[in-house]
This record gives sequence, structure tokens and C-alpha cells, in this order.
Amino acid sequence: MGGPGSGRWKDRTRKTVDSCWTLDIIQLSEKGCLQPGFRSTCQWIIGNEVFSINLRAEVERLHIRYKVRGENMVGAIPLVHVRCRFGGSRPYFICPGDGAYCKRRVTKLHLSHRYLLCRHCNQLAYASQYEQSWERALRRANKLKQRLGIGVGIADPFPEKPKGMWTRTYGCLLDEILQAEILAHKAQSNMFKRWAQVKNDVE
Repeated sequence: MGGPGSGRWKDRTRKTVDSCWTLDIIQLSEKGCLQPGFRSTCQWIIGNEVFSINLRAEVERLHIRYKVRGENMVGAIPLVHVRCRFGGSRPYFICPGDGAYCKRRVTKLHLSHRYLLCRHCNQLAYASQYEQSWERALRRANKLKQRLGIGVGIADPFPEKPKGMWTRTYGCLLDEILQAEILAHKAQSNMFKRWAQVKNDVE
């Protein structure tokens, strides 16, 4: 029998997606960075660190050049455009890794160690995988609130139904927010009770 936080253990030593620099092909496409002949330098800031990467686009590949720990890295990432059902196409990276999940179509590549690879090849976890049940429920409630234009604080009143939204959809969203907040409150209360019980047992 365990105390607070006991249960199925997750490998918290794994790096998370949020802690890495990410190259997002959707953002690059929206900014015109995938047009053949396009050249640019992109920068990311995480914490106090700045990461820069030089890009040069061709029809079927994106040439990249960057520096990691003083080492110059040069490579080319294959690109593919997949036709959409209702017209147009959507760009994807082809992960250049050689792991079990390589050569798959992805929209994001992450820099871990020295290479830009997919999340699976880099063995990255999502930060949400380390959350307690009440944290996940609260994040769900806050996400739904933002969709309705509500602040994440519990004191903010519910707004009028957004223009163009079905009344039934609006009601379902409010119900989901309520249920998620109830779940978050219940899970958090249970956690505090377990902590208090462990403290009493120790004393």
C-alpha cells in the first residue's frame, strides 16, 4: 500500500515535448517557408536559451542547418504533400530517423540531443502524461472555458452563448465544464485526505 502519488509509476526521467525545440510544418507552410527557393532563419526561445535554424526549401525536401553544443549540423528533411478530401493538400515531414517509428508522416519534429526527429524516435513524452487525475480534469475544464471565451478562474461567470453556436452544443460544453471541475475537485480532495492520513500515521 502506497502513500500520495502511489500507483502506476511513469518514467519521469523521460524528456517531454514541451522541453524541446519543435519544428512545426503547419506553421512553416502558413508563413510560406515551404515555397521552393525560400530561405530563412527561424528562432525559438525556451527559458533562457535561444535556438536558431537556417532553412532552404525545395519541392520535396527542406534543407536545414543549425548548431548544437558548438557542432554544426546539416541535413535535409523529406517533404510530402497529401491531397485533402475537399481539395488542396497538406504538407508533412517524413521523419529522417532510423528507429522503429522512422519514415512516418508527421507534422512536428523535435530537437533532442542533436537531431530533429519525431516524438517517437526521440522517445519524448507529453507533459500531460505526468499529471495527476485532478490536474488533467482541471486542464480539460480550462480548455473548454477558453473555447467559450471564459477566464480559467472559478469566479468568472458563464458568458452568453457565442454567436453561431448551437444551443445544444453550448449546453453540452457547459455541462462538460461542470463535470470536469467536479471531478477535479473530488480528485484533489481525495489527494489531500490521503496526505493528511499519511501525516497522521507518521505522527
